[in-house]
Formats: sequence, structure tokens, C-alpha cells
Amino acid sequence: MPFREINSKMVEATILPGQKMFSQRGAMLAYRGDVGFTPNIQGGQGGLMSMIGRRVANEATPLMTVEGSGTVMFGHGGHHIQVVNLAGDTLYVEADRLLAFDGTLQQGTMFMGSQGGVMGMVRGQVTGQGLFTTTLKGHGAVAVMAHGGVIEVPITPGREIHVDPQAYVAHHGDVRNKLSTALGWRDMVGRGSGEAFQLELSGSGAVYVQASEEKL
Repeated sequence: MPFREINSKMVEATILPGQKMFSQRGAMLAYRGDVGFTPNIQGGQGGLMSMIGRRVANEATPLMTVEGSGTVMFGHGGHHIQVVNLAGDTLYVEADRLLAFDGTLQQGTMFMGSQGGVMGMVRGQVTGQGLFTTTLKGHGAVAVMAHGGVIEVPITPGREIHVDPQAYVAHHGDVRNKLSTALGWRDMVGRGSGEAFQLELSGSGAVYVQASEEKL
């Protein structure tokens, strides 16, 4: 169920009978046709455990189930929107950045420490992002939100990418991450918002980086 980009801050999705979509509550801007919106308490395709995982991490993001026949326009808070199309792979994304996604995608929760060990936990403390990250896997489309627009940066074997943790939006592919210390000129001028750390990603895939250090 692909999204049509109306502009940088709005997307439109076609809802077909027998199919469903999940969206963040309050993300619907307008719709045409016979479309219904109901609160989702199961946490999407990941079920109850996915929802519990986010609540433990203080990351619960209420979802709406969208069903029926028609078209729906989505947007939220004037944030920029990036559409990511998955072809059987997994997208790792902060729960509060999800705008809407295909109901065919399997939703889960990953503990960041499982990839970065202790550094994964440090990342949560430094950036204010949760220790758990939402995963979406399968074939379908995902619309994520960001400040100031997003760039997709390829990650190739042998060439790791370093990202400011506060500019990180999401990543997909066979990617490892760890937090590293990066003392530099920003620390010298007294900026203490986390630039002393960098998120290092390596492997094969892509990372989405926003043009801002603001959280949503």
C-alpha cells in the first residue's frame, strides 16, 4: 500500500477493502470514501508483547487502525515525512517517529543493548531516546517523521557511518551499531547536548538522518 507524497509534510494512502493500515493517533488530516478509524491496543502486528516492550521503555505511541475503502491524508505537527519502502527487510525506528505504515508489516520491539551492549544503554541515557526501538519487517511502506527533512545515507561493508545520535531517525539492513566517544570543537565551546558521542553504524544497508538535532 504505497504512499503518495503530496508535499514534504503530507502523504496520501489508498485504503482498500480487506486491507488495513496503522497510523499514529492524530495523524489523519483528511479522507475521502468510507474509511473507519479505531484505537489499536494490540501494538500493531507485534501484538501485546510489542506494546508491553514499548511501555517498559516509556515509548508507548498510541496507534489507530485504518480500514475501509478510500484515501487518507496523513501528517503530524508540521514534521517532514520520509517514505521508506521495505522489500522483506527490517526497519529500525523510534516509535514516536512512526506516522503510518502498512498493516502487512510485522511489528516488534528490539532492545538496543542487544546490538550495542552497554553502549546501547548509554545511548538511551545520552540522547533521551528509549532503550527499545520499534522494528517493522516485511513488504510494505512506512512513513516516518523528522525535523528539517531527511537524507538516506548508504552503509556499505568496510565503510562505517558516524551519526549524531540526536540526528538519527531510522536504519534498515544488516547493520550493527555502537556508541563511540567523539570529543571535538563542539565540546570546547560548551555545547553539552550529546555531541561528545557518535552512533557508529557498519554493515550493509542505509541510515536515515534528519537535518536537526531536535527530538519530536
